[in-house]
Amino acid sequence: MELRQLEYFVAVVEEANFTRAAGRVHVAQPGVSAQVRRLEREVGQELLDRSGRRVRVTEAGAAALPYARAALAAAAGVRLAVDELTGLLRGRVTIGAVTSLPFDQVSLPKLLSAFHVDHPAVEVSLTIANTDELIGGLQSGLIDLAFIGLGVDEPRGLTTTVILCEPIVAVVSHGDALAGRAAITLRALAGHPLICLPKGTGLRSYIDSAFHAAALDPRVSFEAGDPPLVAQLAAEGLGVGVVPRSVADARQGLLHTIAITRPDLEASIALAWRSEGPISPAARTLIARVNEAISP
Repeated sequence: MELRQLEYFVAVVEEANFTRAAGRVHVAQPGVSAQVRRLEREVGQELLDRSGRRVRVTEAGAAALPYARAALAAAAGVRLAVDELTGLLRGRVTIGAVTSLPFDQVSLPKLLSAFHVDHPAVEVSLTIANTDELIGGLQSGLIDLAFIGLGVDEPRGLTTTVILCEPIVAVVSHGDALAGRAAITLRALAGHPLICLPKGTGLRSYIDSAFHAAALDPRVSFEAGDPPLVAQLAAEGLGVGVVPRSVADARQGLLHTIAITRPDLEASIALAWRSEGPISPAARTLIARVNEAISP
């Protein structure tokens, strides 16, 4: 039984597809299939059900899966111990960021460029996704660190450092009936068609929780993938946009900004990483560097 066979088996289970698993481990699909077949012959049971469109784990495969993951983690631990002893940084680090991350305030490209200059043997990759997807990636170990939007509840199993916190405001076109107002309560806001980020984002989770706590049912008419697009839709008169204040301030000529009161709402972005489990020396170094650079 070889570690690569276990690696390919775990990849196929997690991807539910041989082709995607092959891309993940950078091996041709027939090679992945052959090694998994060899593993199945060795244990004397089929570990995967290939009969449907999606590859599914069998009962035997489900029983073997945690041991396969443990074996891979143990092998990675050997490398971690040696790397930490020698101070060598190598391998791969994956950093995630929400689509709404204000790169003008968080100079992530410069941070990653400087890290690459100091540690050229480390392969750094950046993935952009919504908060729920990034939290799942952190918890599963697919992502090492990420900039996420914080909702009401602290993400399970993660350590977070808040790096940005600003008021959430309402924005409307200058021709909107609300354009003469300086402030609006959450209850009054619930009666207007809203433009928000989609579910799965930290900002939307926070806003939904605020409405739920006030026993209000908001009218979300449009959803847009990032705050600038929310603001643009509001400027076209399609509803009341709900965005961080920095987004509104950057578009003062196009929009009228209204403070949200009772309660006041705040948008928070945090750097997050796993609280437990193995973290490579390279990932630990990048976490420390980013944490130091972006701390308020």
